[in-house]
Amino acid sequence: MKKLKLFSVQPLNMDLGLLFIRVIIGLIMAFVGYEKLIHFSEMAASDFWIKNVSFLGMNGAVPLALTVFAEFFCSVLLIVGLFTRVSSFFLLFCMGYIFTVIFPGAILDKGEHGYEFNTAFTYFMIYLGLFFTGPGKYSLDAKFLKK
Repeated sequence: MKKLKLFSVQPLNMDLGLLFIRVIIGLIMAFVGYEKLIHFSEMAASDFWIKNVSFLGMNGAVPLALTVFAEFFCSVLLIVGLFTRVSSFFLLFCMGYIFTVIFPGAILDKGEHGYEFNTAFTYFMIYLGLFFTGPGKYSLDAKFLKK
């Protein structure tokens, strides 16, 4: 019988851990992106997207469409583990833009009930980890890109 090594530095199952991270983070972000997708026309006309969000000189619908692409479509790809590094790159870029431009460098803010972490920064760090580790063996990338 194999012993469970709780105090070991060796991973118990790296691929299973990557699967859990990909699926949970992907589902959360896909839900956020889906909400933007189904309310696209109202959000594109809102003052926030017209006045506060500018990407390469474009306001309103264009940056919102790019955000929906990253948050919804790239998250779905991340969940199934297809084009994982490309998807995580777009998600990294989206979260990095939110973290540096929309809420400039605010990692920790004073919230209503104490200090709160900037969620865009948290997601950025998770996507950065997935970019470097890859999807693991429980992914479509592993199935189709075997060498």
